[in-house]
Amino acid sequence: IVIWAMRLGSFLFLRVKREGRDNRFNVMKTKFWWFLFTWTLGGLWVFVTMCAGLAAITSGKNVDLFSHPLDIIGLSFWIIGFVTEVIADNQKSRFRSNPENTNNFINEGLWKRSRHPNYFGEITLWLGITLMSLPVLSGLQLITLISPVFVFILLTKISGVSMQEARAKKKWKDNEAYQEYLKNTPMLIPKLKIK
Repeated sequence: IVIWAMRLGSFLFLRVKREGRDNRFNVMKTKFWWFLFTWTLGGLWVFVTMCAGLAAITSGKNVDLFSHPLDIIGLSFWIIGFVTEVIADNQKSRFRSNPENTNNFINEGLWKRSRHPNYFGEITLWLGITLMSLPVLSGLQLITLISPVFVFILLTKISGVSMQEARAKKKWKDNEAYQEYLKNTPMLIPKLKIK
């Protein structure tokens, strides 16, 4: 799982490298204190996010993999989250690579079911890792269960969703199709099409 998480990080890095920038940092990097805060918050984010997995790896308690139901549930969450995030990022990259979409919003593929499927995937995969970690955690290690809560709050209230939503609402405030998209598409949890 750690290797797959590293591959996902590499995929996201390559996307930023290919595009030549990460627009979220355009203004931020010109303001020292804001950039320092963001950089520090990023380090804290990485540490707190992975703390349940690190605690499990370093735990003295040995449990056979898949001997606990939480292992299977956690792995299922991780797979769903990972696949969702990779597909969503790939779809967005393809959408942005088409010059005709320069001033359009993405509302196809997973983006038709959720306005932020990539963040849904990120939250879900870390929840999965935390669930898989739970059977070997004890005592103070249980504090690390804050990991998925931290990821959820950070991605929905501080960074990610809140920033993207504000930018999109400002950019497409007069776009009727976007207003319809806002009304009919859940912000985070994908709408399942059931017939």
